[in-house]
Amino acid sequence: MVKLSFVSALDSTQLRTLAAVVAEGSFEAAARLLHITPSAVSQRIKALEETVGQVLVRRQRPCDATGAGRPLLRLAGQLALLEREALADARGPLGGDRGRTRVAVVVNADSLATWFPAALARLPDQPELSFDLRQDDQDHSAELLRAGAVTAAVTAQREAVQGCRVRRLGAMRYRALAAPPVVERWFADGLTRPALAAAPVVVFDRKDRVQHRFLRTVTGQALDPPVHYVPSVPAFSAAIRLGLGWGLVPEQIAEGDLAGGHCVDIAPGRTVDIPLYWQHWRLDSQVLAALTAAVCAVAAQALR
Repeated sequence: MVKLSFVSALDSTQLRTLAAVVAEGSFEAAARLLHITPSAVSQRIKALEETVGQVLVRRQRPCDATGAGRPLLRLAGQLALLEREALADARGPLGGDRGRTRVAVVVNADSLATWFPAALARLPDQPELSFDLRQDDQDHSAELLRAGAVTAAVTAQREAVQGCRVRRLGAMRYRALAAPPVVERWFADGLTRPALAAAPVVVFDRKDRVQHRFLRTVTGQALDPPVHYVPSVPAFSAAIRLGLGWGLVPEQIAEGDLAGGHCVDIAPGRTVDIPLYWQHWRLDSQVLAALTAAVCAVAAQALR
């Protein structure tokens, strides 16, 4: 009863404004999205903070939700999604303009570059629905879900985030590739510990620890080779093909490089499988149900 009383005391317009500020990163950008003045945005956020008795937004660039603001950010997204579906059902197919609902999803870069877009393409055409795709490492993507900033996530975390459902999608397989000149220079005698310690490695970004875990698996030691950070999937693969160093490449991409002779598998028979999971808000939502079905169907074909 206390929970229902608290929710009813919150203003849905103020909640939508909170979500806009965090999604757009500033009061000014939120104002443009909502077609109001920045002063009106500020007044709504201040009123909501007075209702809750907590600071909800960190006034920085970009703006971010505080610990107290995160549950309300999640509530704002859930209410927006349920409100859209309720209005659609009430008005029927000829109900006119239903407004637009944006569903935020965080996906790891390799899934986003390979199989995930096909899941969105399987969804029925809904002009009033748009997706806001975020990119983050699979070991960190659940944090955005926990913060209430996204509705769903492709993540390596198998334990359900509070208030969410989780499904196993399968595993993304990686193969260790290098261009032939790199193999000749560094790995003529195989994957020895001295060679792996000295050969440059291509890493996606500072959150990416897959290559270093592979090194520990092969050598039994934590090595610190020279690193090239290349935070783009196409550029990452190109850097390996062009001989900057070796790296772990998704099997879907690796097959083309191997078939064309651009790269060599430096560890034949030794692959790295990263289990992936689909987590989403625990809501009785038609959109989430359809999105989940599409993601699971495509993942069943694309992942191990």
